[in-house]
Amino acid sequence: MQWWAGDDRVNEGVGWFREIICPGIDRVETLFSTADSFEGVGVLAKAMSGEIQEHAYWGGMRDRFPISQVDALRTAGSLLAEGLMPGRVRVRGIDNLALIRSGQEWTDTTGREREIYLREVQPVLREGMDFLRDHGPDIGCFTNRYMYHVTEAFEPLEKTFGVSCWQSLEHMERWAESHPTHLQIFGSFMKMVRAMNFDLKLRLYHEVAVVPAHDQTFEYINCHPGTGLLRCAKAG
Repeated sequence: MQWWAGDDRVNEGVGWFREIICPGIDRVETLFSTADSFEGVGVLAKAMSGEIQEHAYWGGMRDRFPISQVDALRTAGSLLAEGLMPGRVRVRGIDNLALIRSGQEWTDTTGREREIYLREVQPVLREGMDFLRDHGPDIGCFTNRYMYHVTEAFEPLEKTFGVSCWQSLEHMERWAESHPTHLQIFGSFMKMVRAMNFDLKLRLYHEVAVVPAHDQTFEYINCHPGTGLLRCAKAG
């Protein structure tokens, strides 16, 4: 905190940002396509469930949240940008902001599966991620980044993930259920599944959180106004 609060951060001519969420366990859910490799919050788990019923239908994500049994998880209001001092801005969050990180790993794929994923699935996935990056605010996606895992020498691994913040879980659901960009991603993946007779080495996962405003911290120092959630925040 002392480093972050120091005057040097404002004066050194570099942009810095931090986007932190701290949801309770009843507001997080994570799902894996295989039972032998975990990512993100999954590596903290002492044990994992077996196969679940709340999957493979629109709305399954919501049903996997314990909090959804007693809370509709609606949101209201707008992101507000507050100047703390010259060069520093804090974005005040909204209740039930939704965050998703969805990842893919094709390290163990070979032959036809690898060819189909790299030629037919991954390009469509990238198009969808680029759409959310460039046009996401039009459909309730505040920000989206498509990232590659790298080694300590910055060499790319065969692992990627997209991470995005949404105005609400409902906005995320509507994109997944009906938007052409996600339907193309889903359709190309199911085509690969059928071609491989449901026997895949591709590893998939996602983790989703729905977060109260008081569990969000978004701060920006010397950042471009299009950085992260700044681009969707109104002046507070």
